[in-house]
Amino acid sequence: MEAVFKLIFSELTQSTQASEQQCQDVAERITAEVLRVCSESQRIQASGDIDAWSTSLARHRLKQCLKYYQLGSYRGRIELHSGLSAVVYRYITPPQVQSSYQARLTLIEDFLQGFYIEALNAFRRENQLALTYRPRTLLELAEYMSFTERYGKRRIPLPGRRNQQLIILRAQTFSQQQPPETMVDIEQAAEGGGDSEHHRGSLSIPQVREQMMAQDPELPEDTLRKTVIKELMRYLEERQQQDCADYFALRLQDLPAHEIEAILGLTARQRDYLQQRFKYHLIRFALSHHWELVHQWLEADLEHNLGLTPQEWQKFQAGITPQQQELLQLKQKQVDDKTIAQVLACTPTQVQKQWTKLLEQAWEIRNNLISGAGASTDE
Repeated sequence: MEAVFKLIFSELTQSTQASEQQCQDVAERITAEVLRVCSESQRIQASGDIDAWSTSLARHRLKQCLKYYQLGSYRGRIELHSGLSAVVYRYITPPQVQSSYQARLTLIEDFLQGFYIEALNAFRRENQLALTYRPRTLLELAEYMSFTERYGKRRIPLPGRRNQQLIILRAQTFSQQQPPETMVDIEQAAEGGGDSEHHRGSLSIPQVREQMMAQDPELPEDTLRKTVIKELMRYLEERQQQDCADYFALRLQDLPAHEIEAILGLTARQRDYLQQRFKYHLIRFALSHHWELVHQWLEADLEHNLGLTPQEWQKFQAGITPQQQELLQLKQKQVDDKTIAQVLACTPTQVQKQWTKLLEQAWEIRNNLISGAGASTDE
């Protein structure tokens, strides 16, 4: 294990800007995890080549950690959250309930917030850390996120010589624990209230609302969603990203990864690379080229304080520079970028870059994806 520790420590010191002590602490924890896996795995013990296994496992964990470190706090959280969301999407809603897409996303958010806390507790326990430990630096946050990804994908043995990923089992349990639906009549469903003990009908609240929504295909939010999809497709095609457009079209059909790979003729690795490239363009589309359209759809436009609560809005404004505050005020007044550039004595391109940074800051506050686990970064 000494060779494994030296390998990890050397790579961390060369590939990150963390202090030597931080690199040493993380290297020791990863080494201890590798040792534990090698010791507990009957297959590794029976292989006769434990050194090769330990080196391979160490490199894999190191690669994961550095991936999140290089993505940074904001993009790393998005990467982790989107990856785990995709895994549990099909399992998070009980099969007898026909929930809307947005309702399922809300459930996924609730589930993952609890799962992040569970993962942090497991991280503390397995590394013998204090109950008050929280990742504070970027390297520690990257270590925690890579651990959370591995923790969720652990295979748990089941009866009948089967096994399943831990996060899927947790998602199924979470769905089963959702409260039963209350039966009401259509007027109560429309009003969103009423005495649930009277006028019991044949449909539940979510089902009634789903049918009511289905009767009006021209709802503003539906029209806006179609516009966002259309503009994103156009954005991808204009940049000659047809493979990303094809991938997006298949994702809209909620196809599993293996079916997407079969249709596009890709290996799992190629599909993963395509997914990362699509996410890159999706973020650029959402935060720069069509930010107004996307934020309006998400009800996070300037009229809604970029989707922030009053407390978050105060935090956001307190954390920006005077020039950024002036830029925000001009945007709120719907001043065009060319005029803003003249007022701020800069170029329109610089205005766009500064505005994108502001949107990213607001997005990070609004989607503090693992705030429930108390993770932050001081580095």
